[in-house]
Amino acid sequence: MDEGEGMGVNGMSGGGPGDPLITTTAVAVVDADGLITYWSQGAQDLLGYSAADVVRHPARALLRSRDPTAAMSRLRRSARVGNAVVTVRHRAGHAVRLTVRVCPLMAADGRRDWLVLGAGVPAGAPPETHATATAPADADTTGTAPTGTGAGRPSPVVTRQTRRTFSGQPQVTVALAPPRHGRTGRLGRERTRPRSFFPLHDSAGRTLGICYAARDVTVQDPTRERLVLLNAASEHIGTTLDLDRTVHEFAEVAVPQLADFVAIDLLDVATTGKGPPTRSPGGPVTLRRAAHLSIHPSLPKVIAEVGEPIRYPPGSLQNRCLATGEPSREALGPGTPWLPDDPVRWTGINRFGVHTHLVLPLRARGVTMGVVTLLRWENPDPFTEDDQLLIEDLVARAAVCVDNARRFAREHQAALTLQTSLLPPNLPPHNAVEVAHRYLPADAESGVGGDWFDVIPLSGARVALVVGDVIGHGLHAAASMGRLRAAVQTLADLDQSPDELLAHVNDLVMRLSDEAEAAAEGPAAAGATCVYAIYDPIARTMAVARAGHPTPAVAHLTEPVEFPDIPAGPPLGLGGLPFESAEIPLEEGSVVALYTDGLIQTSDQDVDVGIERLCFALAHPDRPLEEICDIMVRALLSDRPRDDVAFLVARTRVLSPDRVASWHVPADPSAVRVVRDDVSDRLSQWNLDELAFTTELIVSELVTNAIRHAQAPINLRLIHERTLICEVSDGGHTSPHLRRARSTDEGGRGLFLVAQLAQRWGTRYTGSGKTIWAEQPLPAEI
Repeated sequence: MDEGEGMGVNGMSGGGPGDPLITTTAVAVVDADGLITYWSQGAQDLLGYSAADVVRHPARALLRSRDPTAAMSRLRRSARVGNAVVTVRHRAGHAVRLTVRVCPLMAADGRRDWLVLGAGVPAGAPPETHATATAPADADTTGTAPTGTGAGRPSPVVTRQTRRTFSGQPQVTVALAPPRHGRTGRLGRERTRPRSFFPLHDSAGRTLGICYAARDVTVQDPTRERLVLLNAASEHIGTTLDLDRTVHEFAEVAVPQLADFVAIDLLDVATTGKGPPTRSPGGPVTLRRAAHLSIHPSLPKVIAEVGEPIRYPPGSLQNRCLATGEPSREALGPGTPWLPDDPVRWTGINRFGVHTHLVLPLRARGVTMGVVTLLRWENPDPFTEDDQLLIEDLVARAAVCVDNARRFAREHQAALTLQTSLLPPNLPPHNAVEVAHRYLPADAESGVGGDWFDVIPLSGARVALVVGDVIGHGLHAAASMGRLRAAVQTLADLDQSPDELLAHVNDLVMRLSDEAEAAAEGPAAAGATCVYAIYDPIARTMAVARAGHPTPAVAHLTEPVEFPDIPAGPPLGLGGLPFESAEIPLEEGSVVALYTDGLIQTSDQDVDVGIERLCFALAHPDRPLEEICDIMVRALLSDRPRDDVAFLVARTRVLSPDRVASWHVPADPSAVRVVRDDVSDRLSQWNLDELAFTTELIVSELVTNAIRHAQAPINLRLIHERTLICEVSDGGHTSPHLRRARSTDEGGRGLFLVAQLAQRWGTRYTGSGKTIWAEQPLPAEI
């Protein structure tokens, strides 16, 4: 390349493959006749010529050019333009490419001399050098200010330093300049420029002018650059445990600081609740684009969520990276072997002029979760080994954050699965009540808590309504809640009264706490509160007992909202005091609300305010229950409640009297035939003739047992609900049980036959005795 052939970037140009690695700055003065009058030690170090070799010799003799005279003319013209690139002959005979700047100097005698500044630069990451010559105040000279101070005029700082330098003392300062290439971004920073000012003297010692040199040394501190970037990345990546947000944060760090485009593709196993494979995949794999970011405005910035499947050709770096677990970088061009198999990507690469790419595995804790692809086209430099090492560190940090997010998602899913299995997925429909509910855990991210609700069908067309609250939050409270809910359901099947049921649950909580404390694991259920209510649609009453729990609210159709006086038992797990039940009469259409204390007692309101707002939400019980639930949430809860909240809203129904038939049975065996005939007639009225035979047999066995083994009064009741229910009540308290009768026994087979004919059967105790009941499914067409 001849002199004047091209201009260097920011005044600098790297040497060719054979050029020596030179960074020394040369200073020379050439007079109007083209003779060298001054030759600095830096020039001697750079080109090998001593001052005695070149002073008073033509400067063009040093240029390697076919027309040295024309080359000198072009160099002088470059004083109005900026730096030029020239090729100079070294004393040893080889060529040295220099970036030079030529500045005019007007001597005292009116002659125009020329100040020539030159420097050679390393081939990789060259520093930027700018030089300006400044003449005395009475000299006619044109100086050029460094980049950023304005073309063709020195900056105020340069002027001040120039005046000081005329005293004969060199001046050294440090200046800051904006980041290079306009890549400020989140991680951009200012560049450091040391500046030197020194006087220029001729052979007679006269001051010809001032030389000003600035050198950008920011790029000479790659370790600091790397630490700054890594520190910024550590603060920006992994601010949440959300997988989508984490990959987006990494993309924002990579572009434009490191690449012009970045794509993060994840394996399916990294985006699901399943654990990823312990070994890198070796065959074809399916990836999903999680995020990508580009400096080009036509490309989308990020992806809202993990997208559609994406596949790479077999020979691509992405597949190779997944198979080996090692990073790869590659220049892109027509010779790239796998590109012809991927015309879509080949078109995009040609469109933007992508010249190189780098692919790294997204790997943490021995697991490969995907790949990261980086491309460059605006940045003319290919990815170097140093670039790769830096990006590997960033990807490793991002991979840990992605793995943390993946593990959190898996644990979150496990917690939600546990919670879903512990709470009723769908409340069963029941003729006695219409229900709606809400469950709002305080830990919204995990979605689990210790509150629960339940609707349990009971015998005799009755239904149990339950709401409970385990002390604490999160997974531990949810596990304890599951135990208590299972215990309540089991005890409810025994048809115990509300106060008896709570007493048994209290014993269970105390035992579980003792066991956990003995195992040094902390209390499994440190305490809980609960309200248990049984609604009877035939008697139109509700029996309620509570253990340290708020009183249910009852919204009547024609009266204000009521909070019945239910005896307050102690919380579950404390023991000591007994539990008591109270019975409340309810009209059809009344709305009963059972709730945890998190609904009415929050950090920004006391209980009285919560009660008033609950009355407001229940003021119109004729509204749809789902609408009532929504009003309760809006009126009583903040966006992020600090306590778990669960509530159950039930609208009462009654069973029509024509669906119930009752008989008093004398304690006489002959009464069995009469009762059987009455039952058959009633089944005909209900169009249940298909059930007549089995029902008569069940009635015969139960009534006969009551006459033989129990005591008066004996009563029979048939209930036509979702099933056909047969109940026989007596004054005894002895529970019948199944037994295997011997072949010689004349009796003992009654309950066995009942169990074979009925869908369900059981016994419940009352204050005056017991009731044995049996249910049969209705015919399909009924």
